[in-house]
Amino acid sequence: MANKRSMGTICIQGGWEPKNGEPRQLPIYQSTTFKYTTSEQMGRLFDLEENGYFYTRLANPTNDAVAAKICELEGGVGAMLTSSGQAANFYAMLNLCQAGDHIVSTATIYGGTTNLFTVTLPKMGIQCTLVNPDAPEEEIAAAFRPETKAVFGETIANPALTVLDIEKFAKLAHDHGVPLIIDNTFATPINCRPFEWGADIVTHSTTKYMDGHAMTVGGCIVDSGNFDWAAHHDKFKGLTEPDASYHGIVYTERFGKLAYITKATAQLMRDLGSIQSPQNAFLINVGLETLHLRMPRHCENAQKVAQYLKSREDVAWVNYPGLPGDKYYELAQKYMPNGTCGVISFGLKGGRAAAAAFMDKLKLCSIETHVADSRTAVLHPASHTHRQLTDEQLVEAGVDPSMIRFSVGIEDAQDIIEDIRQALE
Repeated sequence: MANKRSMGTICIQGGWEPKNGEPRQLPIYQSTTFKYTTSEQMGRLFDLEENGYFYTRLANPTNDAVAAKICELEGGVGAMLTSSGQAANFYAMLNLCQAGDHIVSTATIYGGTTNLFTVTLPKMGIQCTLVNPDAPEEEIAAAFRPETKAVFGETIANPALTVLDIEKFAKLAHDHGVPLIIDNTFATPINCRPFEWGADIVTHSTTKYMDGHAMTVGGCIVDSGNFDWAAHHDKFKGLTEPDASYHGIVYTERFGKLAYITKATAQLMRDLGSIQSPQNAFLINVGLETLHLRMPRHCENAQKVAQYLKSREDVAWVNYPGLPGDKYYELAQKYMPNGTCGVISFGLKGGRAAAAAFMDKLKLCSIETHVADSRTAVLHPASHTHRQLTDEQLVEAGVDPSMIRFSVGIEDAQDIIEDIRQALE
């Protein structure tokens, strides 16, 4: 069924299929707990011998329906919702790593993820090596160690707009016996399905395009079911050896292709608890129902805005993977032929001061720390998200001090362009 339905149909009907007399809209199961008639049945749930609901921290019908929809959109075998995109990336790694382990990540990723990998995980004994995504394979291969457990990248990096060569990174990961984890937030499964290019696990900040209305923070982890954990038994003992906290079950033996996502839910969510509320899952589902309609409009508008910015004398540079001549245009055509995302980055010839003056004069577009909303939003990373860094440190992080991150919404493109025009002039 998963491969036969089109993306639009999955967006509308995936995850929740009501039976006769059940609600047409996904219900909000706003309950912490669930009732059973026998003690024995409850015991079987706690031993993972039976599927069912007993406590919302571990599973909830609303959340499961939304996770199933995102899973079908990505073409995976299992998915788990988290409280945020940050939690999704944290759990995706922690499900494979423990103290003494190591990960390889591309350097041009979201600043919050960089911080997670290079500051917080090392406090837990997990080291990270950042690599230039455009470096030759041999150079990236040199970053791997015997204790490396995963490779991480973003389909389209936030805010650098680097397009990842997924096949290159999948080959490097698999040559070293580890999975490739990709954050697919900016592209969404509408524009790119990383599993089809060799990725093993996908994460999302559902806060962005999936919600699309700046209503709710959330995250999701999706497993392709393709990585053979048992073939690399010694690397992934958490999945291939008995779990003492569940009477010695072995996830790969008991759950097969669902081993990874079952462990993430039964172990990490049980112990760390970064759950998404059913109310938030419900709101994300409302957003998902129009994702296939909104993404083409975001891309169409961004293309027009990027072309307009490119035509102006006072604009120093424009980054947008959809622009012919952009450094990542060819990779974008390969992996995302129908469009990339609605986010553009550009710089003004007047530098940092001109950026602030421009943003203050915008009327339609609002200054906010958000992207991928139906409304156009703008941010100056050097003054906002990265304001603790010096200009030298900004350049090292791949953020030009003059960079303006412009998230194009789904308003009328001409109105957005007119607002840019009046602010620049």
